[in-house]
Amino acid sequence: MIPRTLAPVLQGLAGQYPVLTMTGPRQSGKTTLCRSVFPEKPYVNLESPDIREHARQDPRGFLSAYPEGAILDEIQRVPELLSYLQPIVDASSRPGRYVLTGSQQFEVTSRITQSLAGRTAILKLLPLSIEEIGDAGPLPSINRLLFSGFYPRICDAGLDPTQALGDYLETYVERDLRQLLAIRDLALFEKFVRLCAGRVGQLLNLQSLGSDVGVSHTTARSWLTLLEAGYIVYLLPSWHTNLSKRQIKAPKLYFHDVGLAAYLLGIENEIHVDRHPLRGNLFENLVVVDALKYRYHRGRRSNLYFWRDARGNEVDLLVESGPEIGLVEIKAGATVASDWFKPLELLSGKLSRPPAARALVYGGSEPQKRSHADVWRYCDVAALMHRIEGN
Repeated sequence: MIPRTLAPVLQGLAGQYPVLTMTGPRQSGKTTLCRSVFPEKPYVNLESPDIREHARQDPRGFLSAYPEGAILDEIQRVPELLSYLQPIVDASSRPGRYVLTGSQQFEVTSRITQSLAGRTAILKLLPLSIEEIGDAGPLPSINRLLFSGFYPRICDAGLDPTQALGDYLETYVERDLRQLLAIRDLALFEKFVRLCAGRVGQLLNLQSLGSDVGVSHTTARSWLTLLEAGYIVYLLPSWHTNLSKRQIKAPKLYFHDVGLAAYLLGIENEIHVDRHPLRGNLFENLVVVDALKYRYHRGRRSNLYFWRDARGNEVDLLVESGPEIGLVEIKAGATVASDWFKPLELLSGKLSRPPAARALVYGGSEPQKRSHADVWRYCDVAALMHRIEGN
């Protein structure tokens, strides 16, 4: 098992809250992490039909079997169980008693806020970060990372990414989607997912996306919400300021795992990555989501945005840390070009105070100091985030 950055955070919060709730994509390592941090706790998998039926039919009797607490895996399968947990933890608020995991962020979070508000810490675990992989051994090439992605089973067991990601997608459609919404035409939905991958790193245009698939704007919105809830896609919000009224407000579309986006684009090996017209978009996806992992895996919420004006000027990533703002431009090329710095200079000139950092993350192998901005390697995103945030 590759050590996870979130482990000490999880352990620390177990001394403060009676319930810990961890959400994240399927196969991101939630169960493995919880069982390794809390090896003494009973483990209960609510995916098992007999266990799930017991929990639904007799929730009080089910929970009475674990008076000292337990790890309850895939809690979204029996969400009504949360209402019965509330009086138990209110009667004895001993910290670190129950650990809940879930693979659907919106449903789990809404139930939590209703039933366990103030009683639980909520954490998110995404697939492995570049930092975690690098700490465990030699870091693969950029093309390999873009092709294989970051799901722990693929990285740990050396699975064939095409086979594993194909199975992952099929499992998601068959198990998760049918629990959330009755989709009549699964082939049409799969086309929708693939077209989302074709727009990775681009502004979200639901009208265009729905039209290309052959569904209404409303259906496209509903399906996109499902992909968000299941930790398949991630929408990076635009940064709204009073700099100008002519700013783009639509979010940008990314995937929580860049390997899954590559699979959906039909990429089957590293050579395909190198020649693919969307390689730059995939590289941008890798960097943006790695910055997101830096936040989530330290128990923090996202503070990430992008900026774009109506003329097409854009800064790929803004990191908002209190009153400070870090500006990050992302380029897949291995050789720095002078015009890469122009968006950073343009936005810096519009701000009321100088940015905390101006950085360029690129596909090269050497960090550089430039007058316009510091140049960072793609494998040093965690160090860049630490520099911007000062912690």
